[in-house]
Amino acid sequence: MDKKALFKYLLLITLIILLCTIFARVFSGTETLQEYAEKNPETAYREKEPTEDTGHNINTETDRESRAENMNTHPERIIYKEGFYYEPLSEEIIKRITGVSYPVTEEMQDYTAVKSVNIVRSGEEIQVSYEDLRYLSVLHYNFKGIVRTGELICNKAIAQDLAEIFYELYQNQYQIEQIHLVDEYGADDTLSMQDNNTSCFNYRLVDGTASLSKHALGLAIDINPLFNPYVVYKEDGSTYISPAGGEAYADRSREFAYKIDENDLCYKLFTERGFTWGGHWNSMKDYQHFQKVPE
Repeated sequence: MDKKALFKYLLLITLIILLCTIFARVFSGTETLQEYAEKNPETAYREKEPTEDTGHNINTETDRESRAENMNTHPERIIYKEGFYYEPLSEEIIKRITGVSYPVTEEMQDYTAVKSVNIVRSGEEIQVSYEDLRYLSVLHYNFKGIVRTGELICNKAIAQDLAEIFYELYQNQYQIEQIHLVDEYGADDTLSMQDNNTSCFNYRLVDGTASLSKHALGLAIDINPLFNPYVVYKEDGSTYISPAGGEAYADRSREFAYKIDENDLCYKLFTERGFTWGGHWNSMKDYQHFQKVPE
């Protein structure tokens, strides 16, 4: 076969292959891998599934937050267990809480990163410093059984205690609805309690008094406060209950979910580490409240 005939033969074969490809795609509806990827990016380009089954139902948003946070690890961070650590307050956290849960003096109220709502008189000594406080990150199960990342600010004297306690609660799948800094509620303790938010540091007075709360020093924490309300028995025979909505849970003889009593794991873990429970007080009961005064 001469070269001219060979060329025509190869050209014919090429045309036949091309026509077969076109007919196959028209009648079968097949796509190239590139076309499939462009039409189905959520499948073709999705991230790889985790190769390790941790056994925890941590939501994707929390995972992203945790990864982003860990990229800026504080050099003095103390890691108790994976997902449980505490560290000195970063500049970002200080800006976030100053004028909110952490007070400012009258002359400084216009110089905060956010609008100041927690203002003390000029010359008044603030009883706790930034250096006395620690930022604490923990994992917990919410009321839907989903693992969330919670954040607290506490006194450095109880930071290790809280890391250990919340780890034990987590290991036992003890449910805490949410754990946010009280700053997300404008440092309004009532709003935080009504939202059943577990929190620790808040430079404020004891409700209805002129005395500084142990929360102001970061030495007290309130757990699931809506289900474990603050109850005051007044001399006139009336009863004050806070937060609003917690009235149904003031009767501790009743059985209901999330109740803290002496049989509760939360009570046992805190009291084992030297915390006082508000449920043991006489003239008032603060069933949500645990505090510890270091020696």
